[in-house]
Amino acid sequence: MQDKYKKSKQNLQNTIAKVVHNHRIIQKKSISKISAEIMMTKSMWTDLEKGIKDPQFSTLWRVSEALDIPVDVLIREIKDELGEDFTLID
Repeated sequence: MQDKYKKSKQNLQNTIAKVVHNHRIIQKKSISKISAEIMMTKSMWTDLEKGIKDPQFSTLWRVSEALDIPVDVLIREIKDELGEDFTLID
């Protein structure tokens, strides 16, 4: 059961990373620039884009603002990427 949760959580983190990375690249913003905009270290942003960190909701909110995307749109994109069957609970 914990293995399934860990895999699902990592899948979520990887999906957040993918969506955030894609938006940053589309906007042609460097990690240095965008992380400075929201007062986040470059290493924290890099960890986010690599799926290493599980961001808090407040961090996702700041990321959405830095990317000029409403937070609900960012979450919807993450949800769409994960698919309808995704869950963190059984």
